Amino acid sequence: MRRASCLLLLAFLALLDPPRAAAEHKGEFKLEEGFELLFNGKDLTGWKEFSGKKKESLKGKTEAFGGRFEVKDGVIVIDPSVKGDLHVETERTFGEGTHIKFDFKPGPKCNNDLFIVGTKFDIVPGNKENKDVKEGQWYTFEIKIIRFDKFVFVKHIINGKEVRSDKLLDQGKKTPFRIRAEFGSLEIKNVRAKMKD
Repeated sequence: MRRASCLLLLAFLALLDPPRAAAEHKGEFKLEEGFELLFNGKDLTGWKEFSGKKKESLKGKTEAFGGRFEVKDGVIVIDPSVKGDLHVETERTFGEGTHIKFDFKPGPKCNNDLFIVGTKFDIVPGNKENKDVKEGQWYTFEIKIIRFDKFVFVKHIINGKEVRSDKLLDQGKKTPFRIRAEFGSLEIKNVRAKMKD
């Protein structure tokens, strides 16, 4: 009888404090230890427009290039109805020892790009590097920049699986993380980075 009472009490207490289980069930985002947000989910503070030599700060703004990039409900949305081959990039620069993570969802006809330390990655559902990526589904993308001897390796990882590794001569290069709106729609959220101490 006493054991049954204890079990009932534990079940009741669990009902009073369900947030953690609910968060896990819904897949709510939690920032990992050592990572910093590069996108605050509200606006494009920390980013800038990149067009030729022009780099205009997007501090406090919720859109860039007339809505080509727009923040909606905590997500950066590339709108294909607004035309233009346009880029936004972080104000911070990254090099060896960087680990960038974000979630992305490609939409119809998605062919948009990521740039960092001289590498370019095309997000095109179904192509060689994105063969398991389908339109309309969320995936986690990781970029790891690792130095080994005289070289830097830029590893591109989708849902925990390495899909490409670029080998570069290490010249101590640092660049912003840049997103290119080229074709189709793309949604990006939870952009964060961990830098070498």
